[in-house]
Amino acid sequence: MSNQTLSRRHFLKLAGTAGVGVGLAACSPQASQVAPTATPGMAMDTQAANGNPDDMDAMHEAGVKIFLDGIGNNPAFWGTPLEYRLEDGFKIFEVTCQDVSWEIEPGKPVQAMSYNGLVPGPEIRVTEGDKVRVVVTNQMAQSTAVHFHGVLLPNNMDGVPFITQPPIKTGETFTYEFTAKNPGSHMYHSHHNAAEQVTKGLLAAFIIEPQDKAKDPAYDAEYSLILNDSGMGLTINGNSFPYTQPILARLGDKIRIRYMNEGLLIHPMHLHGIEQLVFAKDGWNLPQPYYCDTLNVAPGERWDVIVDCHTAGAWAFHCHILTHAESAHGMFGMVTALVISE
Repeated sequence: MSNQTLSRRHFLKLAGTAGVGVGLAACSPQASQVAPTATPGMAMDTQAANGNPDDMDAMHEAGVKIFLDGIGNNPAFWGTPLEYRLEDGFKIFEVTCQDVSWEIEPGKPVQAMSYNGLVPGPEIRVTEGDKVRVVVTNQMAQSTAVHFHGVLLPNNMDGVPFITQPPIKTGETFTYEFTAKNPGSHMYHSHHNAAEQVTKGLLAAFIIEPQDKAKDPAYDAEYSLILNDSGMGLTINGNSFPYTQPILARLGDKIRIRYMNEGLLIHPMHLHGIEQLVFAKDGWNLPQPYYCDTLNVAPGERWDVIVDCHTAGAWAFHCHILTHAESAHGMFGMVTALVISE
């Protein structure tokens, strides 16, 4: 079985939920900034809140079924790499800032701001020592700028309007140019009206690979979890459970997870059943890695962990501020799963 393919039946077997039907989609969980609220399409939520355990159970079950049925339906969930062209020894990336309508779950669009039409924006990945040029064009109604969070670069490339550059006004273009110095997990995002622009979607991964791969632990696959909360609700990689995607692995795999918090709130990320080996903080490898099962990720932080997939099963994976993950009508928001098949 491929790491990236998993049948719904096999998932159900791993999760221990075989026999679950598919009939309650109208009662799917809803994401919000803090906790879900009832909508006309969620009539049973009021009953559950009034103490009807059968209805509450049915809504929890419905959300899990939607999640299961959606496995593989959103291949872009784990990131879209931004292609580059080579010119004069530079890797050149084109980024366009756009106002868009974005669905954190089907049928629930929100007004968002995007890089190249995506939330999060496309992942920029380079190698230590690369000469990088990022050409940013602003097509939004607001002015903006791009800050390369955690990246060591010249001061005039830091992306803070009126400190290191003028704002990029509507219709204008600004070019950022630097050499990639410090390998690790970084981000790029707005630094102009940032509390609105970042949380509404101007956020993305910026990854610098080390020239010496031996500096990092060995792993079989990697996944970035970009956390966000305020402007678009509680999301992982721009989506809210049950419309997130699981991490799919085989028994014995080692998985690298890159946590990136672009929101305004802390998110203690808890993985059931499997320990996390924390080996890097903000792009810098730790002198002494350590194990945990819950890792607190504060706004602006990046953490890198290795997960040794030693026990088969479907393991819940979520923010442990419980109002970010679960309510009377089921799991919602910042929830996914790690599914390990034999």
